[in-house]
Amino acid sequence: MAQLPDNLLRRAADARAKAEGRAFDEVLAEMKGEAPAATAPAADAAPAPAAAGGPTRDLDAESTQYNVPRPLLERGMFARARADGGAVPAMAGAAAVAAPAATQAPVAAAAGPPPVTGPPPGVRTQRLLTVVKAGAIQGTTTEPSDKVNVWPHLLAIEFVALLVMLALLTLMSAFIDAPLLEFANFNEQPNPSKAPWYFLGLQELLAYFDPQVAGVIIPGFGLAALAFIPYIDRNPSVRPSDRKFAIAIFTVFFMSASVLTIFGSFFRGPGFNFTFPWRDGIFFDDLKTILE
Repeated sequence: MAQLPDNLLRRAADARAKAEGRAFDEVLAEMKGEAPAATAPAADAAPAPAAAGGPTRDLDAESTQYNVPRPLLERGMFARARADGGAVPAMAGAAAVAAPAATQAPVAAAAGPPPVTGPPPGVRTQRLLTVVKAGAIQGTTTEPSDKVNVWPHLLAIEFVALLVMLALLTLMSAFIDAPLLEFANFNEQPNPSKAPWYFLGLQELLAYFDPQVAGVIIPGFGLAALAFIPYIDRNPSVRPSDRKFAIAIFTVFFMSASVLTIFGSFFRGPGFNFTFPWRDGIFFDDLKTILE
């Protein structure tokens, strides 16, 4: 034992002293091979009252020696007594409760200490989970989004609109007669000879510009402008107040096509000359000049 380091020797002596209920200095001297000092009690000194359940522990001295708070030592002592099923050792020191004298309570000393049923008064036990405030390890926040998936949100609406339009066209074809015109006769050309209504805008442009300009350049620039709108206006907002540029371009295109189509349908008479429909009537093959 003498070859062991002093710190290990002292730890071993402390553990042995606690296990055997002996003094630390006595066990340390025995492990070092030294004779223990004679500690004969004085003749007039009364013997220390021994606890019925085991040796007396001076928790104040142990707290100072091992730098451990006294409440922790008390909790450990009671926990070990509950685990082993034995009696709790008597506590010595300033905070210990004085043990009754043998002459005052001989029956209690013979019967032994009461069984340990819980922690001593004033000692509060807590679990670690009740001390730590509950909360998520990583906070997550949900941000509002104005984006939805194409399926099923968009495609479902488009499919319903397709079914409604199909039903409407089916009803119109069942109740409205729309016969075809007679075969074309090059000897009897209608005057004026108008294109279908969806091409009347281009035919109206031919009255103002050269065919190359009215049929190629202007429509080509219009289609190119419509194709480049998504690349020019990259505003992700869907509110009309935030899309003034795109709305302005669409309005100009829509109004221009509408005005040209209306003029070609209702304000062009024989020879494709300008006329007033409320005075000369409407010159269109499908309308059969309903106003005369």
